[in-house]
Amino acid sequence: MIYGYARVSTRTQNIQRQINNIRNAYPTSIVYQEAFTGTKINRPVFTKLLERIKPGDTVVFDEVSRMSRNAEDGFRLYRKLYDQNINLVFLKEPYINTDTYRKSQEQGIQMTGNEIADLYIKTTNEVMMILAKKQIELAFETAQKEVDYLHKRTKEGIAVAVQNGKKVGRPKGKRFVTKKEKESKDIILKYSRDFGGPLSNGKCITLCQVSRKSYYKYRAELLNEALKKEKELSA
Repeated sequence: MIYGYARVSTRTQNIQRQINNIRNAYPTSIVYQEAFTGTKINRPVFTKLLERIKPGDTVVFDEVSRMSRNAEDGFRLYRKLYDQNINLVFLKEPYINTDTYRKSQEQGIQMTGNEIADLYIKTTNEVMMILAKKQIELAFETAQKEVDYLHKRTKEGIAVAVQNGKKVGRPKGKRFVTKKEKESKDIILKYSRDFGGPLSNGKCITLCQVSRKSYYKYRAELLNEALKKEKELSA
C-alpha cells in the first residue's frame, strides 16, 4: 500500500498543495491529513498511520519537515521505519529516500580475501554508510533550523510592529469564525423554520453536516443576534 501524509501547523497554510504534490507523484496513494498541530508532539492522525502501515508499504511526504521538525526524533523514526522495511519517500528531498539509503548498503564493495585490501574496502563501506546517515540527519536538521528561523523572524516582526504602534493579533473580544460555521449559519438563516425557512432543525442539521451540538450553538447565536437587533430597533 502507498500512503501519503500531509500536515499544516497554522490556519494560514494550505494543506491542498501538499496533497496535490503527493497525488501527482503517487495517484493511488491514500493521503492522511492533519492540521493545526504546530510543534506539538501529539499527532493523532500520524499515529494512526504508523499503526496501520505494514512492512513493504510506502509513506510519501511532500518534504522532510512534514515527518518531523526535530532532527533527533526525525532520524530516530526514520531508522525505526527503515528497519521495519517501510519505504519512505520525500518529494523535495529524494536523496534521503529509504531506497537511496538501501542502495548505499547494497552497493558496498565486496571483500577480496586479501587482508590489506579488505581493510581498505571495509573502511570505504563504513564511510559510505556514515555519509548516507549524515545526509539524512542533515535534512532533518535543516528542516528544524528553517522552522526555528521562521519563528524567530515572526517574533521579531511582531516586536517591531508593536514598537511602531500597530495592533497585533485578534481584537479583544472578537472570536475567530471558521468557514464551516459561516456556511452553517447561512444555511440556518435561509432554511430554518426559526427564521422563516421551510426546514425543521433535524433537516437543517443534515443539510449543514455538523454535529447537533454545533448546530444548536450556531442557532442560539443567530437567535440572540436577531433578538438584539429587534431590541435596538424598538428602542
